Amino acid sequence: MCFFKCFHLFIIISHLLAAATLTDSSSTPNHLITNFLDTAKEPEVFDWMVKIRRKIHENPELGFEEFETSEVIRAELDELGIPYNHPVALTGLVGFIGTGRPPFVALRADMDALPIQEMVEWEHKSKVPGKMHACGHDAHVTMVLGAAKILKMHEKEIKGTVVLVFQPGEEGFAGAKKILESGALKDVNAIFGLHVTPELPIGEVASKSGPILAGSGVFEAKISGKGGHAAIPQLAMDPIVAASHVVLSLQNLVSREADPLDPLVVTVGKFQGGDAFNVIPDSVTIGGTFRAFARESFNNVKQRIEEVIIKQAGVHRCNATVDFFDEEHPSYPPTINDGDLHELFVDVAVDVLGTKNVHLDIERAMGSEDFSFYQEVLPGYFFLLGMKNSSDERALSLHSPYLKINEDGFPYGAALHASLATSYLLDYPRNLPRVERKFHDE
Repeated sequence: MCFFKCFHLFIIISHLLAAATLTDSSSTPNHLITNFLDTAKEPEVFDWMVKIRRKIHENPELGFEEFETSEVIRAELDELGIPYNHPVALTGLVGFIGTGRPPFVALRADMDALPIQEMVEWEHKSKVPGKMHACGHDAHVTMVLGAAKILKMHEKEIKGTVVLVFQPGEEGFAGAKKILESGALKDVNAIFGLHVTPELPIGEVASKSGPILAGSGVFEAKISGKGGHAAIPQLAMDPIVAASHVVLSLQNLVSREADPLDPLVVTVGKFQGGDAFNVIPDSVTIGGTFRAFARESFNNVKQRIEEVIIKQAGVHRCNATVDFFDEEHPSYPPTINDGDLHELFVDVAVDVLGTKNVHLDIERAMGSEDFSFYQEVLPGYFFLLGMKNSSDERALSLHSPYLKINEDGFPYGAALHASLATSYLLDYPRNLPRVERKFHDE
């Protein structure tokens, strides 16, 4: 699942349950993964994961403020005897299990919470007013730690190195981009990540090859005119009228300039100007988001948003400036799953969960996820893990103050993480070419 707050990673439930035809026979003959799920369900591992998750949930921290969360993770890694580098991207850390030599495969967990007041009354409710793990990142951290505990038990059998990425600032701060810029993943050959979803039952997963989530960006524009009395508008240059025409013109970017077969969203969610009934203000501020699956479409609409705002303001004798917050909140690329890693995911997920619990016919969603930054520079795969509470309880969306995470789902996430990493290291480096890494700012 950022600055775009509840905009991203809302997955359309109606498409999650459409399963593709699969085969029960796994093409990954890996004795290591056979008992990973059983191990993850053992009280020694399961109870340990629950304890960690509740500790993190009680003390949520926002992006790049995850100092206590990082301390909890480091303490557990120390206890397990797993070496790590810290700090990475301020509050992040990167751990290592295996030979310390190539190939390298990474498992990613985001750590940050949201500025939301938790409304769920339970023993481990957030102790920090106005902050909550309402997107399940506490669960993400827990399951990667669970995978680490399992993998450490089998370290001598690992044919390479598993890299544990505990990433800060996913929620709008592009923490993945900061991790990459640190150079911590320069030797990594592939990366896996997951996101919990309360709309899918426990023990089920959903994903697909290719684009799965959209790229997203934000903009804010200040439209300046000349204020005046509402009774004599001819003496003013009304920025409210100009801004209103801007909003309407921006909608034409989707309806008249975009290919109908290439999904595109432009939404204005902010319109602020004036605070009196009879006064025309000097300026108006508008803001919004834009989203697309194709990089070319994304870049084009970004350019056109600026052109439309400035030129439409000029039509009404006003001036405009546009800010895309490229430094503070960089645009997120589309999340595009690697095709070869998709085949590996299907093999492993079917082996661990069974055919009927693996759904590969889900629709793309206009939410966004900064895991996409990793996929810009190396093969990556992102999937959804079921955390639904019960059949008689309404599924609440991510970013809800009433969100509940079903802790019974933790063994499945931990086992899948461990299984994907070991299977990749055993079978795939021989078949996949080494990737030339080049970081993209856009």
